[in-house]
Amino acid sequence: MRLQELYKKKIVSKLKEKFGYKNNLQAPKLDKVVINVGVGKHSKDKSYIDTVQKSLNKITGQKPILTKAKKAISAFKTRQGMIVGVVVTIRGKRMYDFTEKLINISFPRVRDFRGISESQVDRTGNLTIGFREHIAFPEIQAEEVDKIHGLEISIATTAKTREEGLELFRLMGFPFKKEEEKNKK
Repeated sequence: MRLQELYKKKIVSKLKEKFGYKNNLQAPKLDKVVINVGVGKHSKDKSYIDTVQKSLNKITGQKPILTKAKKAISAFKTRQGMIVGVVVTIRGKRMYDFTEKLINISFPRVRDFRGISESQVDRTGNLTIGFREHIAFPEIQAEEVDKIHGLEISIATTAKTREEGLELFRLMGFPFKKEEEKNKK
C-alpha cells in the first residue's frame, strides 16, 4: 500500500483515536519536504555546484534552486550574491513518494544506520535528518559519482506538538532508535 493511501485509510484513524480529534482534518499530515545542500568551501567551484544540482534533480525529480548569500560575511569568505546552497521543496504526491522511498530504500542503504534519534523531531513536530553521503539514494549510481556530498532533509508537518509529530512519523514507518540503545549512551 502506498504511503498516501496508508495515511488516509489507517494513520488518520489511529491519530484520531490517540489524540481525540473530532475531525479527520485535525490530524497532523505532511506539509512539505525540503532537501538542502550547502556548498560551503566549494562555492567558487562551478563543477561541484553542477554535480550537486544534477544529483538533487535525480533524487527528487525536480529542478533545484540555487540559494545566494544575502549579505557579505568576511569570516566565512562570502560575498553578497554568492551561491551558498542548493535547495528543492517537494509537495503533494511527489512528497509522499519521496518519503516512502526515504523510509523503505534510503535508510537501509545508509552505512551503520541504527535509527533516527527522537531528538531530531522539533517542538512543532517537524523532522530534520542529515545524510553524510548522497549515494544512499537509489537513483545515484556509486560508480558514476566523482564527488560525494551530504544533504539535509527537513520534513515539515501540520502537527502542533512534538508528540503529535513523533506519533505521525512512527505510524508512517520511520525507524526511530529503540529504548535500549538510548540508555546505553
